[in-house]
Amino acid sequence: MSKATGFFVAGTDTEVGKTLVSGALILKLREQGINAIGFKPVVAGTYQDGKDKTLNEDLETLRIASNLDSSALSLCPYILDQPAAPHLVAAHQGLKLEMGVILQGFQNIQNQADCVVVEGAGGLIVPLNNQEDLAMFAKAIKLPIILVVGMKLGCINHALLTCEAIKARNLNIAGWVANTLSTEMPLLEENIQTLQARIDAPFLGLIPALPKELQKADNSPYSIEALGFAAKHIQLPNN
Repeated sequence: MSKATGFFVAGTDTEVGKTLVSGALILKLREQGINAIGFKPVVAGTYQDGKDKTLNEDLETLRIASNLDSSALSLCPYILDQPAAPHLVAAHQGLKLEMGVILQGFQNIQNQADCVVVEGAGGLIVPLNNQEDLAMFAKAIKLPIILVVGMKLGCINHALLTCEAIKARNLNIAGWVANTLSTEMPLLEENIQTLQARIDAPFLGLIPALPKELQKADNSPYSIEALGFAAKHIQLPNN
């Protein structure tokens, strides 16, 4: 892959497995000798580690996958403490999330990487401010989208609506991943078959529910073992 390539990982909703899939994609790319690094435009929700350092579990997962320590590179320009809609948290703090700042942060990572895996925040059209949203950022960086579908009741509607939004914005969807959540949904295979028939993009794989020993605790990143488990169940897009 050449510089400035990569993927934008979008989700059908929040808490559907974007971080797990993003980390797994980074691992798969790095296994091919590609210097892949993760990036996230904004995060909302932090915790204190044992050394009283303020961290975000998504960013720490991307660091683990990217083989970076906590002092190397800034993987996110906006780190907000409260776990809520980012534009609302920012406004509450007297901040405005600026597209230019996010694009500069992304470009800084591009300059250090062969490939950037961008993890979205929440769903595709989460607002950044009163005028802009994450879909606009995705369009600006021109990376193909990998859609993560959290396999739960309602996922068909959420997935197809998101695909319509992607198409309406002339964005390119490179493929989609089905992610099993903590408990397997009824009629899982039938739901996947329905989505395969209706999503005009490659199916990149089904990630089973993580074994108990690989499940992460609250306020902690995924382990490299959990990311490796997920990576074994998905494939990279061909394009």
